Amino acid sequence: MNSPILNVAGRMLLPLALLFSLYLLWRGHNAPGGGFVGGLVAAAGFTVHALPRGRAALLKALRWPPASIAAVGLLLALVSGAPALFLQTPFLTHQWQFWDNGLALGTALVFDVGVYLSVLGAVCAFVGYYLGEEADH
Repeated sequence: MNSPILNVAGRMLLPLALLFSLYLLWRGHNAPGGGFVGGLVAAAGFTVHALPRGRAALLKALRWPPASIAAVGLLLALVSGAPALFLQTPFLTHQWQFWDNGLALGTALVFDVGVYLSVLGAVCAFVGYYLGEEADH
């Protein structure tokens, strides 16, 4: 696809989509959002960037193969449940660390990052497959 409008839009939308997706990821702890919707927004940004440029541009922008990104995400999501097992609570019971300054972090963030990466990798793998097939026709 050789669209100058999509070419310029993709260049501008990718950084904005990534920033918004990270906002949604971080916000997902305490409000609507999280890893799934953040991963979809990031994948949409990469898709708009790659449509006029092709599969090679998608893979270059991602810097890692999409299947590897999805695999790391799945691993993170699984690892986020491990602390609960060590504390003899049900798997994926999230554990939290609170500090005096009001900051609270927990295994829920690790789980959300895993979901984010899994969704990003899976959607980009499908898009990359489509772009690769389209070039063959």
